[in-house]
Amino acid sequence: MALAIFDLDETLIHGDCATLWSEQMGRLGWVDPQSFMQRNNELMAAYSKGELAMEVFMDFSLEPLIGRTPEEVAHLVGPWVEDYIEPIIFSDATKTIAAHRKAGDRILVISASGTHLVKPIAERLGVDEVLGIELEVKGGIYTGKTVGTLTYREGKITRLLEWLDAEEENLEGASFYSDSRNDLPLLLKVDHPHVVNPDPVLREHAEKAGWPIHHWK
Repeated sequence: MALAIFDLDETLIHGDCATLWSEQMGRLGWVDPQSFMQRNNELMAAYSKGELAMEVFMDFSLEPLIGRTPEEVAHLVGPWVEDYIEPIIFSDATKTIAAHRKAGDRILVISASGTHLVKPIAERLGVDEVLGIELEVKGGIYTGKTVGTLTYREGKITRLLEWLDAEEENLEGASFYSDSRNDLPLLLKVDHPHVVNPDPVLREHAEKAGWPIHHWK
């Protein structure tokens, strides 16, 4: 059994789930939509350039969750996934996941978004195993802080290696699918790197390395 690992945002879905959830928090009245989205978009522009400090983004994006229970948030994330995420799931992504599952591969989603979003989205894709940024809960409520290594850039490798050790798995024959230059460290780590609708930097690297380039719709 080999691993088939997938990034989430702009790889499995045509969008960024953290940004889409920021928009939803505006609709819920948790944030001022205009000022919050302006800051969100500034930070995401830095991400696209490979310049984002993920700690800064998480401090910003989790502030509206402070004092809320995981149950309260999950109750609202579920319908949001159905209304806003399901329509933007790439059909080619579902087909590729199905092909790996048919081949007997173990499917894992690894994302630089919070697990409060990644888990329910992955579940809609039929994937039970995920690695994402873990949110701190104390006294039954979110603190606005994160726990452990952030699954971002080299942090994805750190968390994946921890997971492999715990699961008694290895990377032999593993595949990884991503759209982003930020995932180059992990793409270089697997036997079968795949790039999906890549950004310019990742496209250039993939072309030079002879990696498969997928155009998912």
